[in-house]
Amino acid sequence: MLSNDELALLEAIRESGSLSRAAARLGKAPSTVSHAARQLEERFDALLFDRRRYRLQLTPAGQLLAQEAARLALDVSRLSQRVRQVASGWEDRLWIVTDEVIEFETLLPVIAAFDALESGVPLRVTHEVLRGTWEALRDGRADLVVGATNEPPAYQGVRWFELGVMEWVFAVSPRHPLAKAKEPLGRDLIASHRAVVVADSSRATGGSAYGVQGGQATLAVPTMRAKILAQREALGVGWLPRQRAASLLARGELVEKKTANPREPNTLYVAWRGEQEGQEGRALQWWLDQLRQPRLAKRLVQGLDPFAR
Repeated sequence: MLSNDELALLEAIRESGSLSRAAARLGKAPSTVSHAARQLEERFDALLFDRRRYRLQLTPAGQLLAQEAARLALDVSRLSQRVRQVASGWEDRLWIVTDEVIEFETLLPVIAAFDALESGVPLRVTHEVLRGTWEALRDGRADLVVGATNEPPAYQGVRWFELGVMEWVFAVSPRHPLAKAKEPLGRDLIASHRAVVVADSSRATGGSAYGVQGGQATLAVPTMRAKILAQREALGVGWLPRQRAASLLARGELVEKKTANPREPNTLYVAWRGEQEGQEGRALQWWLDQLRQPRLAKRLVQGLDPFAR
């Protein structure tokens, strides 16, 4: 590893092209700079400076040394910062996994507020679907999950609290045969038409889907937005978050249908790993405090209407 003075010497010679100008830039005598340059060459047993031309230049070996040494110095600086960061209670990184029912846009103001803390903690935000969200926490692919559905599984060391309740609406395109069907729609009638579902991202099981009857044909899509679009285009039927379909319902691009077996609202959860309360890192604790605020929780659960004009 090169010292800061040695790195500065290499950079000064590379940019100035002469020992005298490099010495002036460094505030040292030319003889001192020349001696330091020869010491570097002896240390690495390599010709680092091309003295044959009028303009002093780094040899290819000198260029490599300067570039790699600068990179290593930056790595060491970053490592030192991370060590100080962790020593002061901040995590090395925070991995947040949201269920697909949570829209990323609703988290943007929270991320901006976290950045303002200047903690140095890198964030990674990804999403999973249904059982895949809980599995991400179990398998170490998440430090925090937001909007997980279903009852919290009995994973060791997992803590959780309720984020809120999401309401659903059974909706079809006005061009779909069920649009004019007599209400309430029965199970058998619904099952005779293809359901649109967001594909469960579970790695350990075959996945699951809400509101699908046994033997019912399905169209699996990657996101809730894709599901809404598919149902708007009469490609299938199914349950949608009421808030996210509100403008399409208001404009008649989707039609709400009453069913004989209404879907109960879903409780959404925030969950994380932690054996005891208060032992969380500072970044995780900050996020938990934010997610416990009723206004933010309501915005996350209700979501945004992506089709509003």
